[in-house]
Amino acid sequence: MNKYTVLYIIILSLFISNSSYGQAISKFGKKEVKIENWVEDNFRKGKQPPFSFVYNSEHSGNFIRKWKFSSQKLGEIEKGVFNNIYRWQDEKTKMSVECNLKYYPEYKAVEWVLGFSNGLTGNSSTIEQVKVIDIDFQYASDGEIIVHYADGSTPSRGDFHPRRKILAGGESFEIYPRDGRSSDHAFPFFNIESTSGQGAMFAIGWTGTWYSCFEKKSDNAISFDAGMKNLNTYLNGNESIRTPSICLLFWNDENRMSGHNAFRRFMINHQAPKINGKPAVYPVSTSFNYGDPHPCNEYTCLTTDYALAMINRYKKFKLVPEVFWLDAGWYIKANEVENNKNWANTVGNWEIDKNRFPGGLKPIADAVHEAGAKFMVWFEPERVIKESKWGTEHRQWMLDAKGTDAYLFDLGNKDALNWLCKFIGDFMEKNGIDYYRQDFNMRIDDYWRENDEPGRTGMREIRHIEGLYAFWDYLLERFPEAIVDNCASGGRRLDFESMKRSAPLWRTDYSYGEPIGYQTHTYGLSFFLPLTGTGVEKNDKFTFRSSLGTSVIFNWKITEASSSFTEMQRCFREFMDVRPYFYEDYYPLTSYEDMTTDDIWLAYQLHRPSDDTGIIVAFRRDQSPDETIMVKLSAVDPEKTYTLTDRDTGESFVKTGDELRKGLQLTLSEPRSSLIFEYGK
Repeated sequence: MNKYTVLYIIILSLFISNSSYGQAISKFGKKEVKIENWVEDNFRKGKQPPFSFVYNSEHSGNFIRKWKFSSQKLGEIEKGVFNNIYRWQDEKTKMSVECNLKYYPEYKAVEWVLGFSNGLTGNSSTIEQVKVIDIDFQYASDGEIIVHYADGSTPSRGDFHPRRKILAGGESFEIYPRDGRSSDHAFPFFNIESTSGQGAMFAIGWTGTWYSCFEKKSDNAISFDAGMKNLNTYLNGNESIRTPSICLLFWNDENRMSGHNAFRRFMINHQAPKINGKPAVYPVSTSFNYGDPHPCNEYTCLTTDYALAMINRYKKFKLVPEVFWLDAGWYIKANEVENNKNWANTVGNWEIDKNRFPGGLKPIADAVHEAGAKFMVWFEPERVIKESKWGTEHRQWMLDAKGTDAYLFDLGNKDALNWLCKFIGDFMEKNGIDYYRQDFNMRIDDYWRENDEPGRTGMREIRHIEGLYAFWDYLLERFPEAIVDNCASGGRRLDFESMKRSAPLWRTDYSYGEPIGYQTHTYGLSFFLPLTGTGVEKNDKFTFRSSLGTSVIFNWKITEASSSFTEMQRCFREFMDVRPYFYEDYYPLTSYEDMTTDDIWLAYQLHRPSDDTGIIVAFRRDQSPDETIMVKLSAVDPEKTYTLTDRDTGESFVKTGDELRKGLQLTLSEPRSSLIFEYGK
């Protein structure tokens, strides 16, 4: 070997060492993950952390271990929740990245969010390709690796339809939402399953445009990363930003549903909003005769007198809900039908129509409270019609985009944000409003992109999402017993962060009350999010049961002669009886590639581990030729005996847990029919 060959090898080795970078790797043995050990393994000095970014055109894998590292362990900040903060800083440029991490030993779960800060007074170098998680999972044995996920909202019958992707070697699978809303055409919740019986639930918290990418690296390994899709920016002097958040929950079982159910319990007990220290119970709601009369829409023709009469009517027939729900159209201009005005093209006029509500909304709130219910009112503060009151009086707080009829209220502007917080807070207090409903019916990403400064791609989005969270946090702090209802043309803003602060009480704008779609939505969402709600307009069992869940809004026409208040009472009682089970463990009993068709059965089971009871809900759709199907129950104890009772007939029969696991025959003699079985030891 001559000297030139030796020199070439040395140069090549130096090039490789400087251009390659380490990948964070988690190796899984046969034992279950101990989350505190996993955290310690992945977040420590000298270790490549499970995230990455490019700074000043160089990948962090080349330098992050050289940056000054510090950690702060805050201990148990609340029962079962431990908080660590890790920080890496470049002592030369004073750029730092901070990871605020929480872990939950009971659930083998961890979540974190990154923050970048420029410690100098001048502009920083560019930050890009921020992968808030960037990691390889290596499993104990070879085999298939499957990503279970769901569709987002479009809206359609197939909203939240469950999907699965079997990854082929070397294949990259990327998913992201549309139009700047986090669950628009995509859904940021996943279950990564391996044939070794090891898996991880994975969720992204970002109420904007996130992305996630999965790739099978070998027969036993998957690489995946996620973050904000559009970010390429420098930071101004002393400026800081946050990123999306990430959640992992590890599970170890032959049945992937153990992961889904652990995640459901985790979301209820540690992520969902709390009232008086307990997870909020999402309400049964009632409207004020939605849409009456034509050509009025929503509540553009509602008056104080009519609202009070409706409350009294619900009291008369013993149908008082937990919440009276006033949706769009209570503000000025909304009912000028002769001028082609309606609820949608008058947002930004957030002034009560005194012709219809001379005393404001407080008299309605007082009557609602006297009836023993809460009062919820609809707003859409981010979309501002250009000629509206806000659009003309507060133009300095508005972002514009080409070809639009509305501004975007700039939540990234601190003055605008502070003003909005006080305005909505004072409005709620003055008018006796208990629950706040926020809608969002617009594409938002164009506004961010067109208003970003050169070299600052993604900053408008970051500031807006930070402002949205700050606004919701403000309301929940000012009104600690409130619920923030999160609607964005239905359920198009559902993600790990939004679920911490808000309740999707109206999860889709798909054809109001159409039962087949609603069954599909319940089936798909229940794998990931137990706490959702929807509406129902009819009280026949097939339609009504299609809207069962943790929350519902009864859009019944209580003034129509054809309506039966006794049937409404029956539905109300049934909902209250079965609602607690929707906060428990979920098991699908039927499975189809296309769950939206009319010729199938759909069935699922809800099981309460604490007392070994549960319910079975099943639907035979209109065109299904089968009078019977066989289903296999989960979670029941094979050594015990269970009594099953048909909720419709009252008839009971006895089966062992072993028999129920092997097969239970469900029978419905008529198409378009349903059943509920209740079971217990």
